[in-house]
Amino acid sequence: MSYNILVVDDSKSMRMVIRKTLEISGFRIGDYLEASNGREALDLMEGKWIDLILSDIHMPVMDGFEFIKSLKGKAPNCDIPVVFITTEGNKDRLQDLMDCGASGYIRKPFRPEEIFALLSQVMGEFDDNAPMGKSPEGCDF
Repeated sequence: MSYNILVVDDSKSMRMVIRKTLEISGFRIGDYLEASNGREALDLMEGKWIDLILSDIHMPVMDGFEFIKSLKGKAPNCDIPVVFITTEGNKDRLQDLMDCGASGYIRKPFRPEEIFALLSQVMGEFDDNAPMGKSPEGCDF
């Protein structure tokens, strides 16, 4: 099964890195959508099927906290898993994200195998024998 993924990050280059990392990891991608902030993401989601959201925390207009609170506050999108990809190191802030309904987070820099493992677990498909794309030695983003 392929997953429709929405990546929300104010950095275009980081969105490209995330996409490339997903491809390298072997995680199955269906449609790949991008937004530069939470407000844009909510607008983009109208009428689209999204299986998984990867989001930054620190963004202009609507940050990750506002985004997840808005998303989790109303149907039909309240059940979409949200994983944060962030530089945030404050454990209390990260726990606040989890308390708001985040399915997980991964800290930058990250490796393809870390993304694959976390997303597979979040999507309920974690399998120790699952095929995973080969990542170049020392490749982290």
